[in-house]
Amino acid sequence: MATADFAADGAVPVAGGGRLAVRRLTLTDFRCYRHQRLEADGVPVVLTGPNGAGKTNLLEGLSFLVPGRGLRRARLADVSRRPTSGRPQALPLPWGVAAVIGTPAGAVEIGTGFEAGTDGGRDKRIVRIDGETQRSQTPLAEHVGCQWLTPQMDRLFLDGPPARRRFLDRLVFGSDPAHAARVNAYDHAMRERTRLLSAGRADAYWLKALEQTMAAQGVAVAAARLEIAGRLGARLAASRGAFPSAAIRVTGTVEAWLGEGPALQAEEKFQHALVRRRGQDAQEGRATLGPHLSDLAVTHLGTGRPAELCSTGEQKALLVALVLASARMRAYEMGAAPLLLLDEIAAHLDETRRMALFDEIQALDAQVWLTGTDATLFRPLAGRAQFFAVADARVTAAGC
Repeated sequence: MATADFAADGAVPVAGGGRLAVRRLTLTDFRCYRHQRLEADGVPVVLTGPNGAGKTNLLEGLSFLVPGRGLRRARLADVSRRPTSGRPQALPLPWGVAAVIGTPAGAVEIGTGFEAGTDGGRDKRIVRIDGETQRSQTPLAEHVGCQWLTPQMDRLFLDGPPARRRFLDRLVFGSDPAHAARVNAYDHAMRERTRLLSAGRADAYWLKALEQTMAAQGVAVAAARLEIAGRLGARLAASRGAFPSAAIRVTGTVEAWLGEGPALQAEEKFQHALVRRRGQDAQEGRATLGPHLSDLAVTHLGTGRPAELCSTGEQKALLVALVLASARMRAYEMGAAPLLLLDEIAAHLDETRRMALFDEIQALDAQVWLTGTDATLFRPLAGRAQFFAVADARVTAAGC
């Protein structure tokens, strides 16, 4: 089987200081890119070009440097480049993303890629760190933190809870890499329990073991979400300037139990509730209680309105405020701000907030990757950022 080229090759000097920054990025058979290498200086990066040129694809490649399905939540096979000529591929092309990253602890080489399963085998996501193959994606979070905003997220406060839970979990991953394993363990136990209940012939001992796992992991997931919301909420409430102060809270039954008593007591309540709901859950074909149903509630403190009742502009400003506050929190607690991927953000902010965003980027000392179709919007970053032009799936250095 062919293997995607995602080995980070060649030495790249890494700037001093505590900044987390991608110094070299290589994409192989990824979306529209056959092979693209980009050398970055560690400062913010501005990518400009027409729609469809490949700007968001490049940000998506960066988003695979952390655990998860990337900023588009795409199937691994769908990320593969589709050749425009020649015979159709029997299997999706193996793709790769490689990066040399400067971290406060020194340089690290990260490679991740996809190989299609053959003979009925499953598709595989491969992760290598400094040349060593990892057993899972989780170790990525020990080296790289990453947050992103895309135009599709503008409806975060209007759409259903799943998108808000994913957004919240990404905030938790940045401070607590083990959170991903807890979420996965909970989800796996929940799916197995649902399968057993739906079959109608559940082994009582196995069912009890799954419910114990759901209770222990579910309470841990809920506690981590509450903890990050508390720390982040304190920063959001105290924020001043062009982006609004806000209050955030995590809502859900398990979260309410944690507010009433210790975690062990919440686990007992959760496990007993799962037993009582077996019949209902079997009938509905899903677990009707747990942190997989929790939600993130955000309130604009300047107006007192819930985020879903704010104007479109206020919702965008709240989103930016959340991401910036999270980045400031990580920088304070862990010594380096995360990578920030901001897709088409400048065009959707008024001039005051656009200038405030650029100032925040400078103050954060973060490597922020920004995309846009209008290069003139980024002129205030001249001398503070590295500029690239993107056209027809090619990235070239450009002036501001």
